[in-house]
Amino acid sequence: MQLVAALKARLRGRLTLRIEPLRAAHSAAAAALHQASFARGWDQPDVARMLAEANILADAVIAGSEREPSGFVMSRLAADEAEILTICVAPHRQGQGLAKLLLERHMDHLARRGVAKLFLEVDAHNTSALRLYRHFGFAQVGERPGYYALADGSRALALILQRDLD
Repeated sequence: MQLVAALKARLRGRLTLRIEPLRAAHSAAAAALHQASFARGWDQPDVARMLAEANILADAVIAGSEREPSGFVMSRLAADEAEILTICVAPHRQGQGLAKLLLERHMDHLARRGVAKLFLEVDAHNTSALRLYRHFGFAQVGERPGYYALADGSRALALILQRDLD
């Protein structure tokens, strides 16, 4: 919660943020965010379908008086484990601490749902994402060579990261 207080203090007077569940009504905006963030972004039906699954937990960050999310994180739960499927922030909101706030709150929501271990995959060259995950204590537990398709048609190494939540 120190991070939340620090971010609120830093952003006070400039930007108010709220974290709320990502809803089906946000699926078009979430798809646009995902497409702006990844070479192979999800479309609106994909997002809507995932949000309808009972084992999906998704949180959105909404900035100021905006109605649509400025970022979101989505995880799939299985017993006492979860996998972060994606986290993304609108390009014009990057560098403002939204991803840290979003991930901190999301991990808290997962822990309250009984999740003990959290996994994710990240492009080995995505330095900003790796910095975020290392900040929260994620450690590498594996690799997936050629896992991500890049815009130029090449393939990138995915690192598998894990963090205990209990």
